[in-house]
Amino acid sequence: MNTERFTGRADIYDRYRSRFPQAVIGLLREHCNLQPGDLVADIGAGTGMFAELFLDHGNHVIAVEPNAEMRAACRRLLSHPERLQIVDAAAESTGLAAASIDLIAVGRAFHWFDRVRALAEFKRILKPHGWLVLAATSPARESSEAAREYQQLIVSHAIDLAIVRQHFGSYDGLKPFGDTQAFAATITGEDRLTLDAFTGLIQSFSIMPLPGDTRHKPMLEAIEAYFSKWSSDGILRLETESRVNGWRVD
Repeated sequence: MNTERFTGRADIYDRYRSRFPQAVIGLLREHCNLQPGDLVADIGAGTGMFAELFLDHGNHVIAVEPNAEMRAACRRLLSHPERLQIVDAAAESTGLAAASIDLIAVGRAFHWFDRVRALAEFKRILKPHGWLVLAATSPARESSEAAREYQQLIVSHAIDLAIVRQHFGSYDGLKPFGDTQAFAATITGEDRLTLDAFTGLIQSFSIMPLPGDTRHKPMLEAIEAYFSKWSSDGILRLETESRVNGWRVD
């Protein structure tokens, strides 16, 4: 089940995945008129990385996450209990009240949802003129030789990449609410990683082999070879891209 893909990875995901840049909030203030106090539903909230941005901005957040390990990490991580509610539910059936949410935020999770059912649920729970925002932060794909070699490292050692690529098709031609008001932006950045952090980042992906899998050792060897080639003074500078897309319900 998609809801269990990150079972056994929640701690490493929380520790090593790239965080969303603070600039995302600036975009949402500009395009969505996001205000402190607005109610945000973080759907597929994982360990709470996206929710943190909204809590720090002063929003009330409902973190909807079906994976028990991810929810546990979310509880440990966040320090705003008065403005945070964590819900055990899926994107397709959140259990939230109709027309109750100002903005739905989905960070690195939409491809795991049943697109048709999730979008119907989103439209049900959003207030009139509410916003749906999809965001993802990941290493850059084509910006340099190092970026392209990084992508090849992932492809070469992934377990079920074909299945995951099918899920990424959920973004193709996405117009969740028809020809509605929309925006798209990309924020570039850089992660500076030790070998331990770089290894953890790659192992946080659900497509990569975990310890105990015969494919795990060859992956580690490839990670070390990449790090040795592209790092300097024990630090790998990994270019990142944060892609943010939003649509308003008319």
